[in-house]
Amino acid sequence: MQNVRYKENKSRKWLKITGVILLLLFIAGGAYAYTVYKSLKTAVVTMHQPVVQREVPVKREQPVVFEEKDPFSVLMLGVDQREGDKGRSDTIIVLTVNPNTNSVKMLSIPRDTRTEIVGKGTEDKINHAYAFGGVPMSMDTVEKFLNIPIDYYLQINMEGFKDIVDAVGGVKVQNDLDFIQDNFHFAKGEITLNGEQALSFSRMRHKDPRGDFGRQSRQRKIIQAVINEGMSVSSLTNFSSIFTALGKNIRTNLTFDQMVDIQKNYKEAGKNIEQMEINETGTMINKIYYGLVSPEEKQRIQTELRHQLELQ
Repeated sequence: MQNVRYKENKSRKWLKITGVILLLLFIAGGAYAYTVYKSLKTAVVTMHQPVVQREVPVKREQPVVFEEKDPFSVLMLGVDQREGDKGRSDTIIVLTVNPNTNSVKMLSIPRDTRTEIVGKGTEDKINHAYAFGGVPMSMDTVEKFLNIPIDYYLQINMEGFKDIVDAVGGVKVQNDLDFIQDNFHFAKGEITLNGEQALSFSRMRHKDPRGDFGRQSRQRKIIQAVINEGMSVSSLTNFSSIFTALGKNIRTNLTFDQMVDIQKNYKEAGKNIEQMEINETGTMINKIYYGLVSPEEKQRIQTELRHQLELQ
């Protein structure tokens, strides 16, 4: 593939970050080398930021207990924050992790999905929840939309992590569509991508007959590939700089001890990731594009996720 310099698009950068955060969830306790362990712990302490002022009660009778292998959910928000602007969460992914079935369901929620913005009293694009009320409003809104508890969050600043995919040695993915993007040619079949190529691969949608759904599928492939490459600590040759960058650009309500517990009790689940999609109908309302989800489709998604979390 020919590498031609081009102006970076900020909306692409979240992919490198997202993969490493997923990786972080499943390798924390595997950091057996003291220097790795210490560097990781320092980064996680910096990243830790509890959630306050949620509008609605969490949809759980009892909190998640990792030692008892309770299924849990994580809301991942890729946020593009500009100076003087709170930003919007243009990337919204919900992970539901079940150690009893050793599986993770990864659901992408399109940013234009029309739903109630909890705490705002209006219907709007789901990614506007972050602009209106930050992480708490995003968690509340996604929680009501999916009718599942959102236990934890990971907020990613898309300004950082330019070298994450490269740090794990690149990624391999199966490509089902031959196309050219940003002067990179992506052939069908198994392809190996560096960081720049991975971002270009994941951002294309206008040449894909599936539109945004095709882009979401490629995003999830990159995420899963980074996890596969990074499941072994030995692959993180630049762990110190990686963890430092994580501390600067990630915020989460997960503590270091909780991440260690996840590794101990949920690591096998990280090897079995199932991708999910929401079927929507695009429409214009007051000259604004929205993705509308039918009641039947919403019920299908809710039922599958509640089953994954072992909720009645």
